[in-house]
Amino acid sequence: MTRTFDIPIGPLHVALEEPMYFKVGVEGETITALDLYAGHVHRGIEYLTAKRNIYQNMVLLEHVCSLCSNSHPETFAMTLEAIAGIEVPPRAHYLRMIADEIKRTASHMFNVAILAHIIGFDSLFMHVMQAREIMQDVKETIFGNRMDIAANIIGGVRYDLDATSIAFLLNQLDQLEPVLRDEIIPIYATNRSVLSRTKGIGHISRADCVDYGLMGPTARGSGLAYDVRQVAPYSAYGEIEFEAQSLPDGDVWSRAMVRLKEALSSIAILRECVRRLPPGPISAGPLPRIPAGEAIAKTEAPRGELVYYVTTDGTDVPARVRCRVPSYMNWEALKVMMKGGHVSDIPLIVNSIDPCVSCTER
Repeated sequence: MTRTFDIPIGPLHVALEEPMYFKVGVEGETITALDLYAGHVHRGIEYLTAKRNIYQNMVLLEHVCSLCSNSHPETFAMTLEAIAGIEVPPRAHYLRMIADEIKRTASHMFNVAILAHIIGFDSLFMHVMQAREIMQDVKETIFGNRMDIAANIIGGVRYDLDATSIAFLLNQLDQLEPVLRDEIIPIYATNRSVLSRTKGIGHISRADCVDYGLMGPTARGSGLAYDVRQVAPYSAYGEIEFEAQSLPDGDVWSRAMVRLKEALSSIAILRECVRRLPPGPISAGPLPRIPAGEAIAKTEAPRGELVYYVTTDGTDVPARVRCRVPSYMNWEALKVMMKGGHVSDIPLIVNSIDPCVSCTER
């Protein structure tokens, strides 16, 4: 007789270094149900934005999430630029894209490295993390920080690239690209240890992705090729050709491969941005008074579509800031991904949505 019972997992557990509680219903080793309990580290950031001026909020919103830290202030700035009619210079648009793609590459490589660690393939974990350090060095050298890079300001960016920094960036890309293309991706694509633990695990269909409103590599791993950079281009993404990466199988392996291919695509985008980088100012200059109004902006953060809604009342303190983060929807889809799986698959499936409690509990 197979025994049915509930397993409490969390709020502190392997593969997820932030608190989230799972109550997992199992029949033997097979998962039959899942309940999620959040709220352990709620920070009230949306409330705090109405207590700070727009400049302080640029700093505050960068701390919503570390891996998507560049996307939050950028999207917030885009709403204010729309309300006030601020025209961002062309060079600043390209510099915003460069910062975005540097962060995307590092974020995706971190996620797939953790996947290798979970399955016990620690030599692969260290190999990917060592390769990721190439991009971390780029962040530290160009922006002065390895995580929160503070690249964006309202009306443009606060950093610029000269001939020396461009040469450094291209040299780092020359180092990373062959390692990613010729070593890391083939291992994830063909290694039996990786395939046996990820192929067919945590499946979710394209139709379920639509029903749950999934975003980013989680959705693109199920064939839903929705990428804000193509569907609603911002900055100068409409001027650059690139392919939205997607795979049809909807399992842990597909989501990892989408991230790896996107990292490779980001390198190509970075090269193109540097090649096309126009001359000119990097910001719109002194900001005008932000009038009363409202606006919505969205970007493609490393985890998917990030949407900001901002209302202003004519002062420098926003009346309301509301953001919809991709992690929020991706959590709920775990109920589909885990059903029918095994207890040993739980860390892998959770990691495959690239979960972020920080932005979930903003």
